[in-house]
Amino acid sequence: MRHILVADDEKNMRWALKKALFNDGYVIDEAENGAVALNKFESSIYDLIILDIKMPEVNGIDVLKTIREKDKDIPVIVITAYGEIDTAIQAIKLGAVDYIQKPFDINELKLTIGKALEITNLKEEVKFLREELNGKEFDIIGESSKLKDVLNIVKKVAPTDATVLLLGESGTGKELIAKAIHNLSKRKDGPYIKVNCGALPENLLESELFGYEKGAFTGALSRKPGRFERANGGTIFLDEIGEISPSIQVKMLRILQEKEFERLGGVEILKADVRVIAATNKNLENMVKEGAFREDLFYRLNVVPIQLPPLRERVEDIPILIDYFLDKYSKNLRLEKFKIDKSAMKFLMEYSWPGNIRELENLVERMLILNHGSVIKREDLPLGPNKMIKDVDKIVLPPNGISIDELEKNLIEQALERTGYNQTKAAKLLGLTRHTLIYRMEKYGIKERRDSD
Repeated sequence: MRHILVADDEKNMRWALKKALFNDGYVIDEAENGAVALNKFESSIYDLIILDIKMPEVNGIDVLKTIREKDKDIPVIVITAYGEIDTAIQAIKLGAVDYIQKPFDINELKLTIGKALEITNLKEEVKFLREELNGKEFDIIGESSKLKDVLNIVKKVAPTDATVLLLGESGTGKELIAKAIHNLSKRKDGPYIKVNCGALPENLLESELFGYEKGAFTGALSRKPGRFERANGGTIFLDEIGEISPSIQVKMLRILQEKEFERLGGVEILKADVRVIAATNKNLENMVKEGAFREDLFYRLNVVPIQLPPLRERVEDIPILIDYFLDKYSKNLRLEKFKIDKSAMKFLMEYSWPGNIRELENLVERMLILNHGSVIKREDLPLGPNKMIKDVDKIVLPPNGISIDELEKNLIEQALERTGYNQTKAAKLLGLTRHTLIYRMEKYGIKERRDSD
């Protein structure tokens, strides 16, 4: 049932319109002047507004301007006196969908209302279809219950300005989720800036995030705005947030708490009107316990945590994702699609996918290039054993037990030896962040480089 607001200072006109439209199934609300019309518009939801141009207190043109500032989509039909065509044209330019002149035939008005509501329906349908083409509001493919749970949280959190922390293994789609949150938010028309915190050394990351003034350091020949400055009014996505150094953590905390920062080498305090979405494949809670990540920063980031499931927990999505990537790359590469037999599909659905969706996408592209137009069998798949858990060398517990601390210290020393004491590479071998490795080296008294003999 459609709700219509009729705003006209003539009581007889309101009564006539209400009676005529009520018989067609419309619910009619009345406003005797512009001020009342605006109050009712603010407090109720209408499908259409019929607005007389000449009204006391606030005229119809001013009412229309206010309505359009707050709602660009609601259809408004204006009523003008005979000979006021210039006013009607002004109303159309301000966003009215149509106008009728007094005296008018009620059937003409009904026809105008019907057309306006039909256009609204078509706009809503186009929006719906566009969302369907974009993956049901998201550029995210899948039908599994775990993915639906994630998307439900995204829908709820997106309209707010809450800080979001995306958790999950590499390749699970954290960046896609971050972009979806931005696109569904009130900041969607603002900038979306991504920063990979693990890809840059500390000094470069700091200048990238916060910018710098001329002369702030050697090579700073002119002022450069940072990513936070460029993201003003929009969203900043901080990927691999677990990799940032303690000094950057302090500055990040200030932005989240005070919404302000300074450029490197500067004294001017800049405001940060930015929504922060962070992501990590690390366990930040463990890093907090180990002293590698600030507890106060963790709580500031962890306002709305979203855990992304690995692909091995979304088995039913694998055939859907394969079809999607196959369609995408066959069009891009102009190659005939391949088919997958039952044995190959069974293997793909049992495989552990350590690289998650990214690994699956790369596989589909590679197989299309090498096997386009053919039927893929199990032996054609360039993948390792189909185990749901990675192979790990079995450690035999000695009869007299073992010291976990000694074992951990030994493993750290082995990793450092193997990598020539390159802390970044050693941390990667151990599945740790560099900051966590340094913390544990200090804990066990392991020097940064072995003394020469």
